[in-house]
Amino acid sequence: MKIQQLFVTLLCMGSIVGSYAVEVASPNGNIRVDFNIVDGRPTYEMSYKGKTVIRPSHLGLELIGSTDLMDKFEERNVTYSDFDETWQPVWGENKDIRNHYNEMLVELAQPAHGRFMNIRFRVYDDGIGFRYEFPVQQYLDYFPVKEEHSQFAMAGDHTAWWIAGDYDTQEYDYTESRLSEIRGLMETAISSNASQTLFSPTGVQTSLQMKTDDGLYINIHEAALVNYSCMHLNLDDKNMVFESWLTPDAQGVKAYVQTPDHTPWRTVMVSDDARDMLASDLILNLNEPCAYDDTSWIKPVKYVGVWWEMIGGGKQWSYTNDLPSVKLDRLDYTKTKCHGQHPANTDNVRRYIDFAAEHGFDQVLVEGWNIGWEDWFGKSKDYVFDFVTPYPDFDIEYLNEYAHSKGVRLMMHHETSASVRNYERHMEAAYNLMDKYGYNAVKSGYVGNMIPRGEHHYGQWLNNHYLYAVTEAAKHKIMVNAHEAVRPTGLCRTYPNLIGNESARGTEYESFAGNKPFHTTVLPFTRLQGGPMDYTPGIFEMDMKKINPNSSGHVNSTLARQLALYVTMYSPLQMAADYPEHYERFMDAFQFIKDVAVDWDESRYLEAEPGRYIVAARKAKGSDDWFVGCTANEDGHSSVLSLDFLDKDRKYEAVIYADAKDAHYRDNPQAYTITKKPVSSKSKLKLSAAPGGGYAISIKPVGK
Repeated sequence: MKIQQLFVTLLCMGSIVGSYAVEVASPNGNIRVDFNIVDGRPTYEMSYKGKTVIRPSHLGLELIGSTDLMDKFEERNVTYSDFDETWQPVWGENKDIRNHYNEMLVELAQPAHGRFMNIRFRVYDDGIGFRYEFPVQQYLDYFPVKEEHSQFAMAGDHTAWWIAGDYDTQEYDYTESRLSEIRGLMETAISSNASQTLFSPTGVQTSLQMKTDDGLYINIHEAALVNYSCMHLNLDDKNMVFESWLTPDAQGVKAYVQTPDHTPWRTVMVSDDARDMLASDLILNLNEPCAYDDTSWIKPVKYVGVWWEMIGGGKQWSYTNDLPSVKLDRLDYTKTKCHGQHPANTDNVRRYIDFAAEHGFDQVLVEGWNIGWEDWFGKSKDYVFDFVTPYPDFDIEYLNEYAHSKGVRLMMHHETSASVRNYERHMEAAYNLMDKYGYNAVKSGYVGNMIPRGEHHYGQWLNNHYLYAVTEAAKHKIMVNAHEAVRPTGLCRTYPNLIGNESARGTEYESFAGNKPFHTTVLPFTRLQGGPMDYTPGIFEMDMKKINPNSSGHVNSTLARQLALYVTMYSPLQMAADYPEHYERFMDAFQFIKDVAVDWDESRYLEAEPGRYIVAARKAKGSDDWFVGCTANEDGHSSVLSLDFLDKDRKYEAVIYADAKDAHYRDNPQAYTITKKPVSSKSKLKLSAAPGGGYAISIKPVGK
């Protein structure tokens, strides 16, 4: 129903200010949201093609020291509008993004208390967003929030791909189960891991992906998380109702609000085709346009670095492990010795610079370059890191000059040790040092329990810090890749120098704990909905014992799938994470990593099923080259791919990097084949991914 028709219908019903249910539909009419006041409580429901997605669910906020914004509401006014634009991201999966929605703004009043609250709904063809808005008013100006009670009542016991609720980390392997099974599985996990900081035996994190028995794909998340606490979901597993659960601060307060203000958007995506979930731009569209006038300095990055030597190889971040017997405020490095296990040294970094220059990489990340790593974890000391003083074996001036002479930059690393005030005190000096030596990107980290004590990684105070770090970096034309920060919610549209995040379980876990083979078939449906991930793929040596005899780790992937991840795990920041010498052993396969783009004009999802497989095709920015990637779970996957996305009047050559017939992620991961063949838009490719495997294809035009 069009907005104008809906408005007329409501007028014919009587007054839109009364207690009648009001509704708004998506532009294509497939999604409908109904809103009503039931016994004074704001209530909404949602459907897709006539099927119930969200049963009647209550909305509201519980306050501290004040009457709650939960009930005794009346409708004051309902207004409708529509919006349709096409915008261009600074970087992204597509050159053009359409932002097309119908909007319903419901203005509510609590007459007994003289207070007002609005709820704004935006309905897209692929889902909805709603948020609470608090206008300037006499009897509600500043208020702490005890809890937000936004409900999402499910229509059944859906299958879900979830990770446990935790205020400080998302670095979990995903679990696939029915909603009704979450409690039992969570209690088992808690009993085996006493350190787990779960807030509820049925609490899960967003983005939460689900599938109904009748084939609907549903995803719950949030967008534009600014000056507010991160939302988790707590499940009433008797009634299958999720309710928002915000991250508390050190005093247990969930958020502080000063009118005029609004919450982040609460989002529900829905489709009967899993590929639509991956292609959705809902989260980005609910964020504000770019805040910067000049974005010419923001560039996608393909990089290498010494990181895997420490993560996989067991080498140390610190310059020395020969600590003095008498503890000093600052180590006297003239009295200590480097034991040769410190990769961030001048000679080794120069080797990586040479490798990057030879093979066309943009940057070299160096972790462990600065003093303080001997005694850093969880310390409340100002002097742990100053972010400007290098170790004696790291010649910062020479290495930057050498890198620039080769057409390469060094990437800065700032590990805050979760001591946030310390980082903020040193931030300007750290960014100035980067300016001095020509750094334009930083990987920041927040490992450990937060300082100030009692604050959490996902609370309002820390969320404000993360954004502060990004906007301060922008003043220096610096891009930020934040690890251990809150999971992204589309803020990269507004602040595109936020070029990457970790905020999930990445490749590093393969070196010691392992990830389930289906992990990379789930992440694009969940964690990546809010923004790209610095997953650090490209590992060619899967047996960690070969680089660290003390390790029992194994990368649960075939080599061919490691290539595919550069396509299926979208990011404008991609690392070739393995040792240079490992790539030199498989230079024919390494060619795909050299060739694959990191910025795109067009992206298409050809096949997808959460927890099973993903096949994506992307057209490189400003080029006619296409790249295809497939990642599969432990059962493998067979495809018959149509290349009908290619130009009809052109001929192409495809280079296919595939699992060998006997490949297997566990015992034969390095078995692969490379095949070249002519293709066109009429071609169909029959391909197979091994268990825990995949395939990658480079498709380039020939002639004209």
